[in-house]
Parts: sequence; C-alpha cells; structure tokens
Amino acid sequence: MFVSPGQLLDGTVGRFDYGAFLLQLGVFAVTFAVTYGIGRLVAVPIGDRVLQSERITPTVRRPSMKAVRAAVVVVAFFAGLFFARLETLLSVTGGLAAALTLAVGFASRNVIGNLVGGVFIVTDPKFNLGDWIEWEDNEGIIEDISFRATRVRTFRNELITVPNSVLANAVVTNHAIKDRLRIDYAFSVEYGGDIDGMRRVLIEEAKWNPRILADPEPEVMVDDVTAAGIGLTSRFWIENPTRRKYLSVRSAYFQAVKERFEREGFEMSPDYLELTGDLDVSGSTVVDD
Repeated sequence: MFVSPGQLLDGTVGRFDYGAFLLQLGVFAVTFAVTYGIGRLVAVPIGDRVLQSERITPTVRRPSMKAVRAAVVVVAFFAGLFFARLETLLSVTGGLAAALTLAVGFASRNVIGNLVGGVFIVTDPKFNLGDWIEWEDNEGIIEDISFRATRVRTFRNELITVPNSVLANAVVTNHAIKDRLRIDYAFSVEYGGDIDGMRRVLIEEAKWNPRILADPEPEVMVDDVTAAGIGLTSRFWIENPTRRKYLSVRSAYFQAVKERFEREGFEMSPDYLELTGDLDVSGSTVVDD
C-alpha cells in the first residue's frame, strides 16, 4: 500500500508505513534516473542540433542549452513524483503555502531581476560573446552570458561576474559592435607654434599607417583655445576594432608623431602655465623667488 505523507497530516492513517514509503522513494529514484537519462540522450542532443543553426548566435545558444538541461532535470523530478505517487509532497496547508510564497518573494527579488535582465541581454543581437564592452568604471571582453549573470574578462586577465540586472540598468558602451571605430586624441600647441605644420604631420602619420583607414579620411581639427595653448584633435578610423588593435594602433601613431615633431622642431604646450612674479594680496606683497 502506498502511503503519502499528506495522509499523516489529515489523519486518514494512524500509522506510518515506512516500508511502503521507502518503496515509493525507490520508484522515485528509478523513474528520475530513467527519465533524466532519456532526456540527456535524446532531448539534449536534439536541442543542441536545433541550436546549431547559423541564424542562432553563440550568445543565445549557450544559455538556451543550459535551459534545456535544466528542463530535463525538472521533468525527471516531476515524473518521479508522479510514478511514485509522491505528488502530495507538493501540497501543504494554506498558511504554510502563503508563508513560503512571501519568503520566496522577498528572497528572489534580485534573482528575478537578474533573470529578466538575462533575457533582455541574451535576446539583444548587439550584445554578444567576445564583445569589448565598457560600463561604469569597468571594461573587458564578454566570455559568458547566463540567465543570472554575465562573466567579463578584464584586460588584467581577471574574471568579473556581473549580475545581469546591473548591466541591464547601466549605460554600456560596446566598442566592437560596429565594423569601424574612430579614435580621437587631443594635442596642445603653443600660441607661437606652427599649427599648419603640426596638422600636416598629424595627418601624414595617420595616412602612412597601414592599419588606419583612408576612408573616412583622417582629419585634424582646431577645437580649443586655453591659456596654455591651442588645442588640436586628431581623428582617424580603424576597422574590425579589438582592444589589442586599438591600443597597438594608438601606440604606433603616437610614437611616429613624437619622432616627427622632434625631427621638425615642433613643441607642444604644457598642460598648465607657471606664473612667476609678485602678487599683492590685501596690501601685502608675496614675492615668488
């Protein structure tokens, strides 16, 4: 005779049959193992084959396979309960159910937020594995996206686990989503300096670098006037941007510009001006030696 724990709660049996209950647990274990095995041998390979479509990105494929494996476990669990006639384990009194619901609700607020954020991130076609992203004071390469968190490897080879709710509510810059990236860098020229000559050097060094695109054409703009000097901004483009390529192109360009400036006698203005002389404050004189 199968005896459910629920019968002990409502008083329909006076004595608990441990032997029958152990038999039910055995049926549950066997059913769970068989159902789980079939799911792993049939459902998981089918899901993997369906998700191998070229139209499905790795960003969607990986968490979807995790969901398929989780579904196999859930189905096996409920199948075990059904065949072992232990489904009454899921039924509790109304008061206990309400208390559990309230407790789970408070405990799962962040979990639900991460799940919702994970759905938005996984289904966003402009947020993919391998992308170089930047948010708040962090940046790195996306290595994994699950429905709970996103794992980002920093450029110091650290692995950051970021809750999806954080990324879903933050301003995230994706540097690699487009096939081209513009690099801007500011230079400051002294008032007496040769602005046209320095502009020529900046443009020529950009054109001579084979990894800098000729279209759009590199340009140099006068965009600031300060007490220290005239501000020039050099702008040029690279294609298929990665963090390594971005840093490598910038480094090569700056080194080439520095060497040309030294050969042609151009000098950049300092970041600040040093004032010397006498300063009269409230009738007293302070002398700067």
